[in-house]
Amino acid sequence: MIDVDDLTKRYGPATAVEGLTFSARPGAVTGFLGPNGAGKTTAMRMILGLTRPDGGRALIRGLPYRRLRFPARQVGALLEGSGAHRGLTARDHLRWLARSNGIALERVDRMLDLVGLGAAAGRRVGALSLGMSQRLGLAAALLGDPPVLVLDEPLNGLDAEGIRGLRELLRTMAAEGRTVFVSSHLMTEMSLVADRLVVVDRGRLVADAPLDEFLARHARSHVLLRTPEPGALAVELQRAGAVLQRTGDGSLRVVGLPAAEIGRIAAAGGLVLDELSTRTDSLEDTFLGLLAERNDTRA
Repeated sequence: MIDVDDLTKRYGPATAVEGLTFSARPGAVTGFLGPNGAGKTTAMRMILGLTRPDGGRALIRGLPYRRLRFPARQVGALLEGSGAHRGLTARDHLRWLARSNGIALERVDRMLDLVGLGAAAGRRVGALSLGMSQRLGLAAALLGDPPVLVLDEPLNGLDAEGIRGLRELLRTMAAEGRTVFVSSHLMTEMSLVADRLVVVDRGRLVADAPLDEFLARHARSHVLLRTPEPGALAVELQRAGAVLQRTGDGSLRVVGLPAAEIGRIAAAGGLVLDELSTRTDSLEDTFLGLLAERNDTRA
């Protein structure tokens, strides 16, 4: 479990994180979302004891990170930027991590195989591609078989196969009862893997809710329709108070009228409908809409 309570960090006059409070629970993947500069990485660094907070506290399994004995066996961490020595091989990097944390050496090759680096185990870190370096970071995070994972943008640099593999791995880890706390800008992946969302903007908490509850509360619905006579139907719908937007493929996106009412208006005007369906915004659209609303309110 990760417990963050009133966490605050300032850099001179700039506030990176302010009064942040949330929890990431065992048995679930908690997605950590926010635009660039929202304070996500700063918050993660404070959770991992790499940045000292100006106020509040962050606990992992009831203790500050610095008080954890053999931390790699308690928390698997991946932050942006690799800490591996460029002159070491991938295998040697994991071997010294294992030795320094009392981890059985046989786990080294098992983790390299798990993340798809078995064939590159003897390559030097400096010669690895971005995707391979990211896989090595994941292997290091998993090395100690930790009950808690803190992963900052773990999908960066991964190809489609790697992204799907990581998605399945995170779901498996959560199903085993581990705490999985992960940030990402890839909203489609977050919608597939996260059970709960913590959303921040400008260092402050915006939302903390299960994924389905977040979408139910913030996602907007619209009606998508196709017709051979979009101009004529658009006039009738606007008279009824609808807001319309033409999409790139020629269909109409309608807000303000339910699909049944649109169907009645079309029938009354003798207008043919090729498609009439109700759609709900994706996580990406919902997230961007929520931030836009906050910016409008602030303005």
